[in-house]
Amino acid sequence: MDVLAVIVNYRTADLTLRSVRAALEALERFPGSQVWLVENGSGDGSAARFREASLQEGWGDRVTLIESPENRGFAGGVNLAVRPALASGISPRYVYLLNSDARPEPDAIAVLVRFLDDYTEAGIAGSYIYGIDGVTHDTAFRFPSAASQLEEALGIGVVTRLLDRWVVSKPVPTETTRVDWLAGASMLIRREVFERAGLLDEGYFIYFEETDFCRCAARMGFATWYVPESRVEHVGAASTGWKDFSKPRPAFWFEGRRHYFAKNHGRAYLWAANLAWLLGWLVGEPRRRLLGRRGPFPVRFVRDFVRYSFVPRGVARERPTRG
Repeated sequence: MDVLAVIVNYRTADLTLRSVRAALEALERFPGSQVWLVENGSGDGSAARFREASLQEGWGDRVTLIESPENRGFAGGVNLAVRPALASGISPRYVYLLNSDARPEPDAIAVLVRFLDDYTEAGIAGSYIYGIDGVTHDTAFRFPSAASQLEEALGIGVVTRLLDRWVVSKPVPTETTRVDWLAGASMLIRREVFERAGLLDEGYFIYFEETDFCRCAARMGFATWYVPESRVEHVGAASTGWKDFSKPRPAFWFEGRRHYFAKNHGRAYLWAANLAWLLGWLVGEPRRRLLGRRGPFPVRFVRDFVRYSFVPRGVARERPTRG
């Protein structure tokens, strides 16, 4: 099999059906390729809708439905498909991760396959992502660091320029380029990356799992590339409400951030990153208030940052799955 596409659904059945149909169209040029659809414990009748759609639209063996009794988060949901696929005789050359609220253009997957076929040192390739309004989404990033935490919280132009090499979110590249990590809305992964770097870390519920996975891949010698010729429409935050700054950042975001820094850099570095962010906020927030500006943080963010960033892992988790 050339490509195994994996889509994880959590209470977004309408959007998920749209994604499945678009993925099947994009996979038509790869005979034998399949979509494995993970119903991640939605409890809202999504699985029945998918079975009905399969019968009505004649999906047959092109779509395999995997039902989880509970919401295992994005990483856990992806692994429910990837783990058995790699253990079976299917042996896909590539695994394609597609968010349930994303719609690849007809050639989007083929562009990524062609890129990885041509550049054997690359292990992961991701698409240009745009919203239903046509606005470009930030999807190509640098790895977070203590310096990036300071820059983010300060929000002062001159400091951002001085710390430019550590800024996580840079302007979206206009050409194919190597990056540290990609948002997982549309990501093609060479099978060998899973075989050498392992599956997604289920210590992350939602957020930071693709950051960590790309870092693990890089350690194994697999580069991550952003390929803007591959285009995917993305609703964004359909399950999590990520863009709504009137709501607090969910606890599992802080848990993911803490796990990322502690796992990849150690607990001393986690504390350094935490203190760097707090220092940046203590300096930057009074300046923003004097200028009549609002910081780029959700409601109660600072309170929750202090509450969740300095405590042991295991905070209570809300249960949406990322869209």
